[in-house]
Amino acid sequence: MAPKHFLSAAAIVRNEHNEILLIKGPERGWEMPGGVVELGESLKQAAIRETKEESGIDIEVTKFCGVFQNLSQSICNTLFLGKPIGGELATSPESLEVGFFPIEKALEMVTFLNFRQRIELCLNEENHPFYVDFLDK
Repeated sequence: MAPKHFLSAAAIVRNEHNEILLIKGPERGWEMPGGVVELGESLKQAAIRETKEESGIDIEVTKFCGVFQNLSQSICNTLFLGKPIGGELATSPESLEVGFFPIEKALEMVTFLNFRQRIELCLNEENHPFYVDFLDK
């Protein structure tokens, strides 16, 4: 059987007030916007599309940050930094709440798996690019 991996793209979006964009999903709580890369779509395009779909915010991707690989679920999560360039905050079926939050508050709000670590690594540009692999337990 051929190997099958899921590829996702997420964006850490920082505004001019040094706040980051979070969405509150129905299952995982607060997190950065992101999702599965569609066929024929670039990683960068996926991060832009997912951010718009989940938050209503249009972004410009400013930097590739790195990759998290979940070995037990065969998922590669790619992460980017971005800045808002338009749109308005809006919820969607994938986001119960959306907003920009001061970084320290945002990090306290994010509690699912290693999402907080992903944000911290993205915000510390000395770490770029990074590669982290892990097994879900």
